[in-house]
Amino acid sequence: MKAQILTIGDEILIGQIVDTNSAWMGQQLNLQGIQVDKIISLSDSQEAITKGIDQAFAEADIILMTGGLGPTKDDITKKTIADYFGVDMYFDESTFNRIQRLFKKLGREPLEAHRLQSYMPTNADILMNKMGTAPGMWFEKDGKILVSMPGVPYEMKYLMSEEVLPRLKKQFPGKPIAHRTILTTGEGESRLAAKIDSFVEALPSNIKMAYLPGIAQVRLRLTGTGDDEIALNDLLDKKVEELKPQISEFIYGYENEKLEEVLGKILKEKGKTLCTAESCTGGYIAHKITSISGASAYFMGGIVAYDNAVKMNQLQVQSSTLEKHGAVSEETVIEMVKGVIKLLKTDLAVAISGIAGPTGGTPEKPVGTIWIAVGDKNNIKSYKLNLWKDRMKNIEYSTTVALNVIRKFLLEL
Repeated sequence: MKAQILTIGDEILIGQIVDTNSAWMGQQLNLQGIQVDKIISLSDSQEAITKGIDQAFAEADIILMTGGLGPTKDDITKKTIADYFGVDMYFDESTFNRIQRLFKKLGREPLEAHRLQSYMPTNADILMNKMGTAPGMWFEKDGKILVSMPGVPYEMKYLMSEEVLPRLKKQFPGKPIAHRTILTTGEGESRLAAKIDSFVEALPSNIKMAYLPGIAQVRLRLTGTGDDEIALNDLLDKKVEELKPQISEFIYGYENEKLEEVLGKILKEKGKTLCTAESCTGGYIAHKITSISGASAYFMGGIVAYDNAVKMNQLQVQSSTLEKHGAVSEETVIEMVKGVIKLLKTDLAVAISGIAGPTGGTPEKPVGTIWIAVGDKNNIKSYKLNLWKDRMKNIEYSTTVALNVIRKFLLEL
């Protein structure tokens, strides 16, 4: 069973927005055993949309479209689909009544554009969209399916979850498919692959390993297919247990867990409090930690000590340390840890100082030189990173490393 995803919109093609819809739909279809073999972005033109639909019908069993269903004149998807099938448009009273009820709740009146939005192709099976004004549409042709949905992500996700996926599952019952995702940090993709090469070679034919690298992280995804869903899930769980001892030092979580979420759980379990002292990351570490609900139970606060005066006055870094070793040094981040623990009265802290770039480097300390320290009143560990010239990548990479060294420090307590 093959599917194709068509996204409509010039805003995608010119890079104004990123197409996150296709990634999410691809994941959901894959979980249902439906293979996506092509994702195409099309411009807001009748010619491009018609050509895309025609080609997709020739190659796939299921075509999912998003975009171009709004009330404005540039939203032409619906009329183009009607012309493609050679059918007329009709005024769908139920759609307009629903739009009126929605606007009444908001204390507003619908516009003429919303009345026009209620015209539908006569061969469309209307999919109710409780998240917005534009309904989805389901079409069938020669045993194949075309679904058109709004491009607004939360509207598309509602229609996929409540309407499209249940119908597809009923119409195209496929073999069970299941995934297990192992989240790692501290080792690159190639070296990680080398460590588990024998494990991957020994996997049964119905289970595949995928490497999904990110900034300072690699996700390992085991995907299995089979006739018996229970047996398949048991087999995947067994394989995860076999793999864990081989790379245990790099594993921080599973499935959709975030590193900062895992760190928060450990802090709660151990009853420890944390604070941050940041220079080159400008508060990004604190941002990641506080993005998790309930972080107030363990995160007391942070100091963004971007200027040396703040390092000296708030964190008690010695002027002699800065003069002799510089702000980007092992000695400075160690003193930052000591100072912020004393200032904010926490059990432990992490400190970071570096040259994020793309300017500011020297031959002795080039762009990408970053020092991190983590510790408590009794023990402090330090780490040096030699990264790149890309500022944001350096900030994101070093933040991930910082979160991970806190996690490892806690586990060693």
